[in-house]
Amino acid sequence: MSEYILTVTCKTQRGIVAKVSGYLADMGCNIRDLAQFDDTETGRFFSRTTFVSETGKTLEQLREGFARIAGDFDMIWDIHDPDHKMKVILMVSRFGHCLNDLLYRWQIGALPVDIVAVISNHMEYQKVVVNHDIPFHCIKVTKENKPEAESRIMDVVRDTGAELIVLARYMQILSDEMCQKMSGRIINIHHSFLPSFKGANPYKQAYERGVKLIGATSHYVTADLDEGPIIEQDTVRVTHAQSPADYVSLGRDVESQVLARAIHAHIHHRVFLNGNKTVVFPASPGSYASERMG
Repeated sequence: MSEYILTVTCKTQRGIVAKVSGYLADMGCNIRDLAQFDDTETGRFFSRTTFVSETGKTLEQLREGFARIAGDFDMIWDIHDPDHKMKVILMVSRFGHCLNDLLYRWQIGALPVDIVAVISNHMEYQKVVVNHDIPFHCIKVTKENKPEAESRIMDVVRDTGAELIVLARYMQILSDEMCQKMSGRIINIHHSFLPSFKGANPYKQAYERGVKLIGATSHYVTADLDEGPIIEQDTVRVTHAQSPADYVSLGRDVESQVLARAIHAHIHHRVFLNGNKTVVFPASPGSYASERMG
């Protein structure tokens, strides 16, 4: 039996769930998991349904039939095949903790994506990337060549058919034009001290202020620097006895975990844009399982 994921966004109104579940039943499908949210402030409805086709209906048949219902409710929708591995480009500068964590998760199948390229503005991670049989592109970025560099990045996106860009501690600001072109398809990670502690050494500033929580935030990239819709966050406690170096080390760990969870939510179609916010549904049973351990 084939499993599929149906995602729906539309204006809140009566009868949506009844219509969706009725259609799936009529098509010989059995719902395995369903999550929904009605935002009373924005008047928007969101749902994610995983189901199996018990009568052999194809993805094309299911989409064709559902289009009529979607038209009645003016839905933004799609039916996804979970076996399709999203094509992803990773971008990194000189901090490799997130890159290495993602490569490991990808290698054991805990992050089921197709990493089609790694782009960096430095050469530090060329060897580790090539050793994973992943194409590596070093694209230097300066004030003078920034438009040309971004054009080369977009060439890689087009040539690979990439569906998602992950900024795995890529320390360059993307242009408004690139953010708009890839809206909802670029994920970033950074510490959660913003806007309190800015600059090159936020962990030292946090240490000097005696903070008790270190955190990380992963979000979609928009033209507003580090202010895009948040996908995932987490924190770890610190004490007065720890050093600035401890803060940095703990921060790297939480950054890696938060970024991986954000990507996991995106590739499993659990994230819905809701204005300046997101709706993030829980993971379906079994979606965290790895193909192999170690």
